[in-house]
Amino acid sequence: MTAALLLAGLTACGGSGSDDKAETKPSPAKSSAKNKVDCTDESLSQAEWMKSCSDEGGDASAGPEEGAGTGGDGTAGTGKLAWGKPASTTGDQDFDTGGGTLEVTPTTITYQEKAMGSEAVNGLFAIITVKDEAVGDAAAAESAPAGGGGWQWIAPDGQALDEGENDASSITPQGFTGGGKVQAGSWAWRTIAFDISKTQRGGKLVYVDGTGQAFQWKAPAKETGPELAKLKKGMEGEY
Repeated sequence: MTAALLLAGLTACGGSGSDDKAETKPSPAKSSAKNKVDCTDESLSQAEWMKSCSDEGGDASAGPEEGAGTGGDGTAGTGKLAWGKPASTTGDQDFDTGGGTLEVTPTTITYQEKAMGSEAVNGLFAIITVKDEAVGDAAAAESAPAGGGGWQWIAPDGQALDEGENDASSITPQGFTGGGKVQAGSWAWRTIAFDISKTQRGGKLVYVDGTGQAFQWKAPAKETGPELAKLKKGMEGEY
């Protein structure tokens, strides 16, 4: 009877060796976490980021994209996107029938001290190609600075610079437009330009749409993009 009672007591207290080993095994969640891509790593290529991180937009810890332009309650917020990734925005509500859904995509950037006969007052022009596409059944246009929207360059030192300051507004390469309405179901290339200092390369490109939602992209510090050759050719000529 004494031996039987002792054995029962050990079993009730969890004295089984096999149970102890099971409890010390690492959980699957801890093992898989080691293989997860760090979406906040700015050295990731655009292709790798799109492959591993583009579906995590609603997670504030996911990296370049946070909330796709709206806050958690659906109100205006800031969407952080990888360079070359489109933002789905609302067109200018004050523009004549231009308030539809507009996809804006910055694709290519070049830095030039002089461009199309103009010289940068602050040292450099940051010239960027943007693809504007009106998706859906309505025409759309980019929002304008006069209405509190449009494009800004936030330099690494925090200075906010508006599109087209000084002579940057006169830079419209051949094959690109300076803006305007995009008809439903169509798209157009445009360029935007900023007059920045040489230390302000690689800033944040910010766009505020027709409802006040802000979207931002971390701009490359060196010229890059699929339209680079076309952009430079469009700026050639005698001025």
